[in-house]
Amino acid sequence: MAVPSKPTPATVADLEASADNDRLEIVGGAIVEKAAPSSAHGFAEGRLGGVLHGFNRRPGSRGPGGWWIMLEIHVEHTSSEVYCHDAAGWRRDRHPERPSGWPIRSRPDWVCEIVSPSHERQDLVVKPRVLHAAEVPYYWALHPEEKMLLVHRWAPDGYTVVLRATSGDRVRAEPFDAMELDVSELFGDELDE
Repeated sequence: MAVPSKPTPATVADLEASADNDRLEIVGGAIVEKAAPSSAHGFAEGRLGGVLHGFNRRPGSRGPGGWWIMLEIHVEHTSSEVYCHDAAGWRRDRHPERPSGWPIRSRPDWVCEIVSPSHERQDLVVKPRVLHAAEVPYYWALHPEEKMLLVHRWAPDGYTVVLRATSGDRVRAEPFDAMELDVSELFGDELDE
């Protein structure tokens, strides 16, 4: 009896050959389409970029600085794991030049996924396992439906949740703990001033 062969894992070349690869990822060796963002997802992603804007510059220039922060960025963690992260950041002291290329092949220092109901397992189980193996120091899961932020810090045995926060909480969230974050801002729940 013949044993069925495993399908060949997808590669970056397969992604590049796809006409619309902006929303495609390789997860577990298979090409998958990222969930279409809901309005809550898109809003949270835009707000996240705005809230962290002060970090996205050289240190000492109007804000804490010290990071390259990018939204909707493809990163190759292994040849069979290429993710289009909702947000990722690289410390400038480790990367004096902005990471470039498609996909970026340099390990980020921070990743944030905005949890989509149809991809919760990927965002909360699959991707964190791969990111942990790649030694990404921080992983945030931002959940618009639950209005919740989970901050994970790398540890040898797995990610440790170091912060659980929800709309209404004011926190200092690693690695951006140089400023206080009003979690409500990420979901548009803050009071108009």
